[in-house]
Amino acid sequence: MALLHQPGSRRPMSDINVVPFIDVMLVLLVIFMITAPLLTQGVKVELPKTAAKAITEEQKEPLIVTVDATGNFYLNLADKPNQPITARTLSYLVTNQLSAKQAENQRPVLVRGDKNANYGKVVEAMVLLQQAGAKSVGLITQPSPSDKKVS
Repeated sequence: MALLHQPGSRRPMSDINVVPFIDVMLVLLVIFMITAPLLTQGVKVELPKTAAKAITEEQKEPLIVTVDATGNFYLNLADKPNQPITARTLSYLVTNQLSAKQAENQRPVLVRGDKNANYGKVVEAMVLLQQAGAKSVGLITQPSPSDKKVS
């Protein structure tokens, strides 16, 4: 704090200069605006196009296993959802997720397979899910262009 040397006044100056704080906040805002689009997670897969009913929003977050075009497995609830995991790790993680939810209604279990993926790998993912305790396994597809509603 600085003292003002005004005649007859010996009070300390209590003004705070906020301009440096505003500059820092603007720099942080720019940094976050640039990096936010880079943080999107996910595995790039091309889903087959079909006519199917969408999942309702009242349902719990589904357990989604992704099989990419090269046959790698990914789990949306894993520690690192965009890194491939082995079949053994997939089975272990799904078993833990489903056994923790046994008291409640079981969450939906879905397989998201790339249209260029080996059919055997998609079936292997479905078998692993059923062995881990999934009562039913659904498939995720892309809506076909003819099914889109015109507003």
